[in-house]
Amino acid sequence: MLEIRALQKRYATGDLALKGIDLSVAPGQVVGLIGPSGAGKSSLIRCINRLVTPSAGEILLDGLDLGRLGGRGLRLARRQIGMIFQEYALVERLTVMENLLSGRLGYTGFWASWFRRFEPQDIEQALRLLERVGLGGMENKRADALSGGQRQRVGIARALMQSPKLLLVDEPTASLDPKTSRQIMRLVLELCRERGLAAIVNIHDVVLATEFLPRIVGLRAGEIVYDGPAARVGPEVLTRIYGDEDWSAISRQMQSPALDDDATDAAEDTARRASPAALPSHPTVALRGSPA
Repeated sequence: MLEIRALQKRYATGDLALKGIDLSVAPGQVVGLIGPSGAGKSSLIRCINRLVTPSAGEILLDGLDLGRLGGRGLRLARRQIGMIFQEYALVERLTVMENLLSGRLGYTGFWASWFRRFEPQDIEQALRLLERVGLGGMENKRADALSGGQRQRVGIARALMQSPKLLLVDEPTASLDPKTSRQIMRLVLELCRERGLAAIVNIHDVVLATEFLPRIVGLRAGEIVYDGPAARVGPEVLTRIYGDEDWSAISRQMQSPALDDDATDAAEDTARRASPAALPSHPTVALRGSPA
């Protein structure tokens, strides 16, 4: 579904951030992207969603070369790529619902979006997604009143509002505590399975990556130095990616069983979603600027 061939990115400073990257991601496959700072992970994601223009190579999404697109063609292609940001990228003064509906701007005309006139089916979709990510009943809460974990859940739901084929996830747990980090990773994986989404997850936490992400791609100095199963990521592979170090402690963490509270959290989430009392019967959505 995603095919990257001989991708290079050289910045105006002369730095070559990506040195001929070849990478394929099949429909529904979730890939963890790891490597030291400066390895090229962010540059790779920014090239895929065309926040920066590649210097050479091809980025094919269902056969369409994203690197050659511009204007309306690029805007249409970006509908297929959902982005989940490290720092959430929410509009703080807007409500949760308004932030979610911004995920439909690629499908909404300029004036309709300016006056916040969204289709009823978009609002219904947003409400369903809020329930799914554990934020049912919070549609009218301002984004700046949310916790870090809640903000990331809004960011996930907003990306899914695009109905994308590919998710790009940039450091989704960097600002979260360990328990919330595990909940967010679990949620991302569940949503990808449910929707058949492919995803590339840029993540610094090696233990978290190898526990949740079945395929790991390791970058070093702009080149892929490992591409394989998470189960094979051990001291030798970590040295290849990050350099010489005593990886024994990390290896023990990767081999240890999951935390006991995982099953409890999953059961609580399932029970809450299934409870009639937890579901709003006729939610009222306040979209400021909308006609009464």
